[in-house]
Amino acid sequence: MTALHQTVGRAGSRILAYGAARGSEVVTNDDIVGPINSSDEWIRQRTGVIARRRATADVQAVDLAEEAAKQAIEAAGIRPEQIGAVLVSTISNTVQTPSLAALLTDRVGATPAPAYDISAACAGFTYGIAQADSFIRTGLAEYVLVVGAEKLSDYAKPTDRTISFLLGDGAGAAVLGPADEPGVSPTVWGSDGGKWDVVGMDSTLGAYRDGNGEVDWPTLRQEGPTVFRWAVWEMAKVAQQALDAAGITADDLAAFIPHQANMRIIDELAKQLKLPAHVAIARDIALTGNTSAASIPLAAHALLAEHPELSGGLALQIGFGAGLVFGAQVVRLP
Repeated sequence: MTALHQTVGRAGSRILAYGAARGSEVVTNDDIVGPINSSDEWIRQRTGVIARRRATADVQAVDLAEEAAKQAIEAAGIRPEQIGAVLVSTISNTVQTPSLAALLTDRVGATPAPAYDISAACAGFTYGIAQADSFIRTGLAEYVLVVGAEKLSDYAKPTDRTISFLLGDGAGAAVLGPADEPGVSPTVWGSDGGKWDVVGMDSTLGAYRDGNGEVDWPTLRQEGPTVFRWAVWEMAKVAQQALDAAGITADDLAAFIPHQANMRIIDELAKQLKLPAHVAIARDIALTGNTSAASIPLAAHALLAEHPELSGGLALQIGFGAGLVFGAQVVRLP
């Protein structure tokens, strides 16, 4: 029997650099509380959000992705044509097809790299990191561009009190490359489709199309208490499983970079994990808002800018959200 050839990659992969792009408009709590009959104090106490960054009407998710990706590529010190795959996690593409990733590949000069979108919402960046790591270790690619890009303001209803006041716009990018030892741990990931309807869209595109003007454009909504309990109790278990899979303990961490869903969730996860005082915790949500797939790389980029001494250390990152889907892994910071 004739044997098939197979690719063989490197022993490990690691994140070489991040890039970031945030919406240019700073939207404070006072700017949005009127339609939801709320207050700056209520939003701060419930979510930790002081302001969120949103893009102008002429800026799309792909524009934010392009800015972040070009930053990451330059910081990684590679040429765009060296990129072997482009993975974009987004729920904000303006069309069902083609993918945002395909357009981004052209914009950054990475053609003809394979490109596709990942629809895993807030867990999408961790999904992309898991796939990029496997591509490099199996020889499918030498360098991989992973991007989380969202323009969630397009899906924020001004009168919604469940999630819309949290939402922001931005993109975060990471370039992964080969390493002689692992820089990305095994990923703990999964889904709970039984809770499919607790966070997501409030209508379908079909209903909007056939509604004769009586059905609003679909926007995001959530069952806040259900999501909060799931995120705190179930995701703490997933985060611990990721530490165990990496073969480390919380004491070995330099940073904790969770999805920026809600400051109370972030603080409770840190408490459940018993993180020691030396572990830096990303709290980018305070001034950026919840940017779904973009939140982890944006938070990582901001944390490293504020604390460059974290470079080379280990970070636990975990994403969780609509679906319900989740993913967690430990990465070595660039």
